[in-house]
Amino acid sequence: MDPKNTIKEYTNGEIIIVWQPELCTHAGVCVKMLPKVYNPKERPWVKPENASTAELIAQIDKCPSGALSYRMAEK
Repeated sequence: MDPKNTIKEYTNGEIIIVWQPELCTHAGVCVKMLPKVYNPKERPWVKPENASTAELIAQIDKCPSGALSYRMAEK
């Protein structure tokens, strides 16, 4: 797998967070807005179960680099 095209996905069952590390500019908006979800010192570093789906969407929409996006999980 080419590390430059890595895509990671994390889910809480309702929403799937998509992280594209090569786009990340490390602005820290995610960590500042939802520190219980995003902790770069832990693995996995994204824990979507620690926030509501609405909180996750609001935060992801503010990601300045576009490294974080989402799609709704199929039911």
